[in-house]
Amino acid sequence: MKTFKFKTNINCNGCVNAVTPLLSKIENIRSWQVDIDDPYKILSVDTEDQSDELIRKAVLKAGFEIERFN
Repeated sequence: MKTFKFKTNINCNGCVNAVTPLLSKIENIRSWQVDIDDPYKILSVDTEDQSDELIRKAVLKAGFEIERFN
C-alpha cells in the first residue's frame, strides 16, 4: 500500500464534501482524509496501486489547489 500526502486549500467540511464524490470514484483508494486543522490542509490518501496523478486531477477538478507534500 502507498500513502500519498498533499498540501491543499481544502479548508472546511463543505470543501471536503465537494471533493468526496471525485475521490470516491478512483479505484483502489483504501481511505483518505483531510486535516483541515493543519496549516497546510494535508490530504492523506492510502491506495493500493494508484499513481498520485489521478488524485491530483480529481482535487483540481473539484476546484482546489494541490501539491505533493513529502
